[in-house]
Amino acid sequence: MKRNLQSFLIYLFGFLLLWEWLRPVEQLTTTDHIEMFILFILLSFGVSFLRVRWIWRLILKIWFILYSVNSFHYDLGFFQTSWLLSFLQDISANFSVILAQDWTGINNELRTLLFFILLWLMVYLIQYWLINRNRIFVFFFMTLIYITVLDTFTLYSANTAIVRTVAVGFAVMGMLTYYRILVKEEVGANSSVTRRWMRPLVIMIAFSVIVGFAAPKFQPIWPDPVPYIKAAGDKGGDDKIGTGVSKVGYGTDDSQLGGPFIGDNSVVFRSEAEQKNYWKVETKDHYTGKGWIPSGSTSFRIDGDELIPVNSIPSTVETRDESSRLYLFMDYDHLIYPAGIQRAQFEREYSLEVDSIKEKVSIFGFNNKPIAPDAYTVEFKIPKYEAAELRETSAANPGQMDAEFIARYTQLPENLPERIKELAESITADETNWFDKAKAIERHFGGSEFRYDQKDVAVPGENDDYVDQFLFDTKSGYCDNFSTSMAVMLRTLGIPARWVKGYTGGDFQEYSDGDSSKSVYEITNNNAHSWVEVYFPNQGWVPFEPTKGFTNDVSINFANPDGTPAAAETTAAPAPKPQQNVRDESGTSPESDNSFSFNLFWLSVKIFFSNNWKMIFILSVIVISAAGLIFRLRGKWIPRLYLLQFRLRKKDENMGKAYLVLLEQLERYGLKRKEGQTLRNYAAYIDTFYASKEMSVLTDRYERYLYHQKLPEGTWKDSRELWENLIKKTIA
Repeated sequence: MKRNLQSFLIYLFGFLLLWEWLRPVEQLTTTDHIEMFILFILLSFGVSFLRVRWIWRLILKIWFILYSVNSFHYDLGFFQTSWLLSFLQDISANFSVILAQDWTGINNELRTLLFFILLWLMVYLIQYWLINRNRIFVFFFMTLIYITVLDTFTLYSANTAIVRTVAVGFAVMGMLTYYRILVKEEVGANSSVTRRWMRPLVIMIAFSVIVGFAAPKFQPIWPDPVPYIKAAGDKGGDDKIGTGVSKVGYGTDDSQLGGPFIGDNSVVFRSEAEQKNYWKVETKDHYTGKGWIPSGSTSFRIDGDELIPVNSIPSTVETRDESSRLYLFMDYDHLIYPAGIQRAQFEREYSLEVDSIKEKVSIFGFNNKPIAPDAYTVEFKIPKYEAAELRETSAANPGQMDAEFIARYTQLPENLPERIKELAESITADETNWFDKAKAIERHFGGSEFRYDQKDVAVPGENDDYVDQFLFDTKSGYCDNFSTSMAVMLRTLGIPARWVKGYTGGDFQEYSDGDSSKSVYEITNNNAHSWVEVYFPNQGWVPFEPTKGFTNDVSINFANPDGTPAAAETTAAPAPKPQQNVRDESGTSPESDNSFSFNLFWLSVKIFFSNNWKMIFILSVIVISAAGLIFRLRGKWIPRLYLLQFRLRKKDENMGKAYLVLLEQLERYGLKRKEGQTLRNYAAYIDTFYASKEMSVLTDRYERYLYHQKLPEGTWKDSRELWENLIKKTIA
């Protein structure tokens, strides 16, 4: 009965390990009826545990496989032979497909059969390892690799699977090790010995699992490599397609928005300016229901040093002049510029091609070919808007605007869901002018129901509208979701709006060497961003920032209710970002000053090594030399630790541990026990070497302890001197 219980536990652990291979299959593939495959594994282990004759095992397994195939793929009853004939014909027909290596042409019936055969083989191998070899480490190790690879490279989450596998794997390996020792030493197992072995094993596993759950978990330091691979495979170049996983950065194709993306710290450019600025690349004006496309293209050429007619600020708006120097790290042949751009200054004579609809400025060299400059300076104006003037425009007083202009920037697809307009009207019901309506919609996206997320982002289906899906279904996304939704909602109210893409201000690096009033900011692909511009007849295009957790530092002077001027304020930021999902404009998770930042930590480490590398090198040499010397002299100091360890022990049970320590020390000294050599022969060899009988006496007492698990009282006290003498001889 005892052996049956032990065998049952081993079979059970083997089944649990194999089950971990099946758990991801249902999530990551179109395989159904996973419970039938689990029942097949249970059946296979069960008939082996019950020692059913091999012929009956074969019949039961074949019957189960055929029954499953019939229930999966055929409508006919199991005992109607016509389905079986059809199944056999399908198998024979698929042999030619297999020989042609057309793996996608194999039908589902044969796939099911092959999967059952695979499980059959795996059960057999596990039984062989468990019962015949008393080993399972290879399969345990392969299971860990399997689930960790799936966790890394797929959507399968193996958090609890790893814990289950480790717990089961250590349990079965501990049991198998115990049984191997019993067989090797030809010792019979009794309940007391089993308890003494299993108790610490269970405690160790339970303690490890509890500590693993309770211990704090650091966020991943390195980015997930798989999305990079997927992003590279989805589409080459800079285009970003809204299917699959994309890599963040500037792309030219925005017709299919949606889907997750991953971060990229590649530096795009550095700017030398007095303050952070949003950097524009282009705008899009035609919303398709899935993304943005330009409604047309009207391009013209100007000289590189001419005034650039892009997003000009009306003379009625107060401005101040500013300039910034850009140093480019990527070969982009278009101008990256702030709002209010006046002109660009290059080191060579270039010409610029301006697309007045997209407001994209391309750079051409002397040979009339696109060129990517290394650096240039942009001169621009920073506007300071008056809230009172922005509020002058209302639906009743839209100002003098061209009808074609209004139609272009209020365009919406014919099949746009009506509830988008209803939502926009309900949000702005209490507002009377365009500015307050735009601010109300901007604030709406700061609500707790919206979540900034770069991974859990839906892709609209064929019958889904991108904005409708975000506003009413998912409410989870990144800048494209927020900015597109605001622009579309404004358009449903008849307010001209357009979608803008470019970069946020980046991260501060250092103060400029040439001008103490300027700072150097680094802009990476993580700073790629999109936002909204709203048109006011008397103020021009004014930027708004609906994305949760982002702030565009647009200067707006708000007036108090009594008409007295108030201090200048920036556009109100949306509600604080949820800490678990949101990334700030630098591409890193928002953190408090006291929270752990790996980037700052790594920067501190690099600075420390840079300043103290000589001392670190000398200390490293000393430590390595000392470690080598300690290892080389281990035959001198390890025995002394053993002597100290056992000197104060008085229990006779220490005899077993002390003898094994002695064997280990003698082998370290060079007196190695030969393979298959008995302890008595080895003891005689040691006594001959040292011209004594101490080893034989100790061996005789150890064997009595090993076989009887008990020694006469005081045996260890009498034996310790002999043991110490042999240990000391290995030190001399």
